Amino acid sequence: MFRIIRLLALSCLGALASATSFAQDAAVPRTREQVTLTFAPVVKRSSPAVVNIYTKRVVRSRASPFLDDPFFKQFFGEQFERQFGGFSRERIENSLGSGVIVRGNGIVVTNNHVIAGADQISVVLSDRREFEATVVGKDERTDLAVLRMKITNETLPALELANSDAVDVGDLVLAIGNPFGVGQTVTSGIVSALARTNVGVADIQSFIQTDAAINPGNSGGALITSDGRLIGINTAIFSQSGGSVGIGFAIPANLARNVVTSILTGGKVVRPWLGASGPTLDKDLAKTLGISRPGGIVVQKIIANSPAARGGLKVGDVIVSINGKDVFDQEELRFLLAVIPLGETANVVVNRAGIDVTLAIKIQAAPDTPARQKTTLAGRQPFSGATVANLNPALADELRAEYAEPTVIVMEVANNSIAARVGVQPGDRIIELNGVGIGSVETLMTEVQKPATSWAIALNRNGQILKTTVGE
Repeated sequence: MFRIIRLLALSCLGALASATSFAQDAAVPRTREQVTLTFAPVVKRSSPAVVNIYTKRVVRSRASPFLDDPFFKQFFGEQFERQFGGFSRERIENSLGSGVIVRGNGIVVTNNHVIAGADQISVVLSDRREFEATVVGKDERTDLAVLRMKITNETLPALELANSDAVDVGDLVLAIGNPFGVGQTVTSGIVSALARTNVGVADIQSFIQTDAAINPGNSGGALITSDGRLIGINTAIFSQSGGSVGIGFAIPANLARNVVTSILTGGKVVRPWLGASGPTLDKDLAKTLGISRPGGIVVQKIIANSPAARGGLKVGDVIVSINGKDVFDQEELRFLLAVIPLGETANVVVNRAGIDVTLAIKIQAAPDTPARQKTTLAGRQPFSGATVANLNPALADELRAEYAEPTVIVMEVANNSIAARVGVQPGDRIIELNGVGIGSVETLMTEVQKPATSWAIALNRNGQILKTTVGE
């Protein structure tokens, strides 16, 4: 108790000294600007570029849920199913969200989950005008989508995606969107954290966390600084009630910019590729390697002729930072690579035998070679009914799979096919067939056409080698 009182007394003395100093410097406000602190000018300038997004989709359902019930079918017979099973009901599902105009010609960025499955998309401006919109491209891994409004001979107000790396914890921010469909709403707060991962709403994630109130309907809206810079796209909240509890997340503008540019350029997202992989450096691995603290990526595999290989990265290196940003784990590595424009050179710092080494690595897209040669197999052989393809770096990135060397991956397996009965699953990598190594679809097709009374199969399923023999 004594310590508390003593600290309070010292605080009071300090406050008295500060008050005396303040009184000496204080002056009567002489203008309205000195009296009133307001974000109104920033909001007036920014809010016309924030839009409301309304979507509709047609949902078809069976006339009766009992038509899918096995007991019902058995009791009434298949004739009833054939006679009445074709009847279905249609209903319209509506949803709402927000978006930001980032190009004056009507290009809007929003969240992918806002427009997912939509049959019709409407964009409503702050002046209540409504326009139809179409999807230019979308990216589930970042939960971003790009729309194009159907406008003619008009330039709309737009917000340019700013440099989100310039944001610091404690900066004042405003969130603009359409929460609960009540209409455009502005809330304020601060940046409460940066580089938040493991949020679970996207595959590539390093979110800006804010306590500016974000609620359902705000998804896809703008997170701007106090001077009107667009630094994030609001995407998710942490809540047990469904409403804001002061923990919201926004996709950084630097990531959104690369996604928008890639979609507008080629219609899809082409991601930067390093060509190296390995586990996160945890405390146990750090102790084994003699590194003072955990954090970083231990390089275990390097793809030949990849940016990592050409840039001088070596097996055993620990990736510490990229372009001055610390690499703590796999999520942070994916994000830091995703914000690098293709063709640019990244400064990658690695710990090599206890010494920090800086490497200049030119980042490129994952190559789509060898050709995928997507093929659906048929005939009397164990992979009949399976659709396979050559796994290359680009396809591996799309499937979120690790790539080490050319191999054949199972893309789909038809129901009730021979492959399904054998136990083949999508994602399996075909390693061997009857003792022959399978490195391409062409080799696999040659081997399945050979007459055989039994088939010895080796598959790689999530890193585990499965072997079985199948007879005719």
